[in-house]
Amino acid sequence: MSTNTLSRPLAGRVAVVTGASSGIGEASAEQLASLGARVVVLARRADRLADLVARVEKNGGSAVAITADVTDAAALRDAADRVEAEFGGADLLLNNAGVMLPAPIEELATDQWKHQIDLNISGLMNSIGAFTPQLVGAAAERGVADLINTSSIAAQNIFPNFAVYSGTKAYVTHLSRHLRAELGAKNVRVSAIEPGIVGTELQSHVTDQGARDWLAGSRESMEWLTAQDVAETVGFIAALPPRVNLQQVTIMPTGQAG
Repeated sequence: MSTNTLSRPLAGRVAVVTGASSGIGEASAEQLASLGARVVVLARRADRLADLVARVEKNGGSAVAITADVTDAAALRDAADRVEAEFGGADLLLNNAGVMLPAPIEELATDQWKHQIDLNISGLMNSIGAFTPQLVGAAAERGVADLINTSSIAAQNIFPNFAVYSGTKAYVTHLSRHLRAELGAKNVRVSAIEPGIVGTELQSHVTDQGARDWLAGSRESMEWLTAQDVAETVGFIAALPPRVNLQQVTIMPTGQAG
């Protein structure tokens, strides 16, 4: 095996990353590019994507930005058409776009419920619908493709006031297991990544004061994961031999009990 294959195990692969303008998506795009993948970064904020592309290219990688909102199914189909036309299709999709808006259910924050469901579930499905045909085609041709979905430890554990967010992430994890059963025989690996608490922009979107206080106390009591910690796990999953599928990966801060 050549040194280049060892240092750039994803050379020749095309990775699409949603929610790439910050946090785990941004870090994962840089990580995948450093491992040799051509990366298509997708998010709403064109200025942030332009900065990310410039940084990837400065570090010797290859990246292209597509400005789109994952809740817009037509925009996702257009993005997939562009990836097909320019790169021959994606063989890795990291579904990372998401939002976390905890609040007691009795507050009836229905707009926030809808926003989380629209982005974390419907947006995920729009992305899967747009790019799964490319993943299946790439796997048939090259023997492997990856569908990696960002879930959360909240899919498994109980966090009061996080009911709607946790419900959306339980959907992501359960869906991923079903898709693995469908797509694994076609050489498409499906993985759900379930991080504990990660220091990203997600926390800055929280409006409920009780949840904000809980998050602040949590940050004082333990060292949170970084986006880079999760990004390195994404890269590890993608670089495994085609026969290996990590179907569910829980990544916890050492100090987080549950």
